[in-house]
Amino acid sequence: MKELIKTKKHALILSHQGPDGDSIGSSVSLSLYLSKIGVDNKIIFPDSYPSFYSWVNGIDNSIVASENLELLNDLFIKSDLIFCLDFNHRKRVGVNLSPFLFNTSNKHVIVIDHHTNPEKFGDSEIIDTNASSTCELVFNLIKKNGDLDLIDVSIAESIYIGLITDTGSFKYSSVSSSTHLIASKLKDIGLNHVDIHDNIFDQNSVSKINLLGYALQKIKIDQKSSLAYLMLSKRELEQFDFQKGDSEGFVNYCLSIKNIKNAVFLREDKSLIKISFRSKGDVKMNEFSQKYYGGGGHQNAAGAAVESDDIELVTKTLIENFRSFCSV
Repeated sequence: MKELIKTKKHALILSHQGPDGDSIGSSVSLSLYLSKIGVDNKIIFPDSYPSFYSWVNGIDNSIVASENLELLNDLFIKSDLIFCLDFNHRKRVGVNLSPFLFNTSNKHVIVIDHHTNPEKFGDSEIIDTNASSTCELVFNLIKKNGDLDLIDVSIAESIYIGLITDTGSFKYSSVSSSTHLIASKLKDIGLNHVDIHDNIFDQNSVSKINLLGYALQKIKIDQKSSLAYLMLSKRELEQFDFQKGDSEGFVNYCLSIKNIKNAVFLREDKSLIKISFRSKGDVKMNEFSQKYYGGGGHQNAAGAAVESDDIELVTKTLIENFRSFCSV
């Protein structure tokens, strides 16, 4: 793969909409690595990332597509290599970027991802659904290229971000012994795991804490399907000065309830209802998400978005759909 990459002059690194820790960490770590092997590159996030990732070294080599539409055409004309990280369907980059991915005849597209049911649109693909994260796959790519010695503290930090965020700090079933060995190697390189955890999880505003307190009181349970669910409307979010990323992890509080095996969090976002699915049983949330909402993800963690301005109706329908799905 290294030989192919080094024949290219300018690479674009694309993330999915709603950049999270794994998409950000994999994008930045790959960007820093490409720079070290002499490949000019630029990261493009479809929309803005949560502010608590702004400290990440290397994230300044990125643009937000929705805020820089005038730059996109020139960037894609200039590029001869496109990396698609942490997504495996072109629609996941949103309306501003997906048209460019459907017109890449003169470019080499490399997909690096760990989600199921890939579209298979890449010229080269590194897809492993057993991997804990896309960051784990980026580490393995660097290792396979024989360049572990190029991983400095900044690259190590970005890879570690994906490891801890996509594994729930190493508690999900996707964690393997290899995941821990990678974390150990990154630690040996010199990253400060305490500072990284603090920067991501322990920099909460008072309004975010108040929103969490309010949200916890709104959790409801559908006993018929062992489903705990939480919904927050745009009006409710605005009461707490909602900022992107403030509700990250809310769905996990639903799943933490005793005897609950399935959880859903619905959040109103402009004309969309964004949905997070979680489970710790046999229910395949990625299949449920795909069947009813065109979403996807992993068996125990998936997501989707619905075009609607009626979150109450979407929630009611979701419960009915989930009961039906579980009864089959």
